[in-house]
Amino acid sequence: MEIARPEEDTPPANVLAQSRGGPTVLRILLGTQLRRLRTAKEISREDAGYEIRASHAKISRLELGQVSFKERDVADLLTLYGVDDEGERATLLSLARQANNPGWWHKYSDVLPSWFEVYVGLEEAASIIRTYELQFVPGLLQAEEYARAVIMLGHGNAPVDEIDRRVHLRMTRQQRLTGPNPPRLWAVVDEAALRRPLGGTHAMRAQLEHLIEMATLPNITLQIVPFARGGHAAAGGPFSILRFTGADLPDVVYLEQLTSSLYFDKPEETDHYMAVMDRLCLEAAPASETPRYLRRILDDLG
Repeated sequence: MEIARPEEDTPPANVLAQSRGGPTVLRILLGTQLRRLRTAKEISREDAGYEIRASHAKISRLELGQVSFKERDVADLLTLYGVDDEGERATLLSLARQANNPGWWHKYSDVLPSWFEVYVGLEEAASIIRTYELQFVPGLLQAEEYARAVIMLGHGNAPVDEIDRRVHLRMTRQQRLTGPNPPRLWAVVDEAALRRPLGGTHAMRAQLEHLIEMATLPNITLQIVPFARGGHAAAGGPFSILRFTGADLPDVVYLEQLTSSLYFDKPEETDHYMAVMDRLCLEAAPASETPRYLRRILDDLG
């Protein structure tokens, strides 16, 4: 996962104010600042690693926000990079301390794989979440009974208490949508996902009614791609795009696989996915038609 941005002159004092989320984004922000400082002094990763008794690969992971920070290492790097202003040092050292605090999702580490933990941290900090789903209702819009049915597909042999924790994690993630300063969620869902009877008729009824209710929220836009549209732009499968407040973080595209995930943040990659998402929104039925469409599917359930 490469979350980095071309060198910018964003004042470090703005860094703490820009973050809305947990330690994942804080680590990325701090890593971006350290990379900016290192390259400005034309110091190699090898020399920076030698300063903190580490390899150049460790410096790369630090700058990409993939690992936690030792405050002593950050202090040594700031000295190497010529940062002697006490205010600037204090801001970045404070950021290092906060970046090491576990997010609320840490208590679910027993059921949360590391590759998805990164996504949960990014989702927590995103200001805009755009997602396309082909097979399932998006996780952030799943009703509890439906979510349980989806989770059982991949973890059917797991103990009941583990399934309960996975469901609770999903429900907890959804609280941001209705909490203070919520992100904007723009979801495009293929009609197939809404007609696939996961969990039985009762679960699907509850799910469709939940979608009708969620679609009324001012921060949620829900569009449906009808069967009648035939083929469409996202032939490759489901994906999500996360956007963040502030200039220090690039857009991130997330693609989930069976046992891993892919993250893209380079403009030549994210721009392509953004263009596909925009075309999907044009091909889908207008959001104003979504409640009527959902009620029609409800009626078809009998």
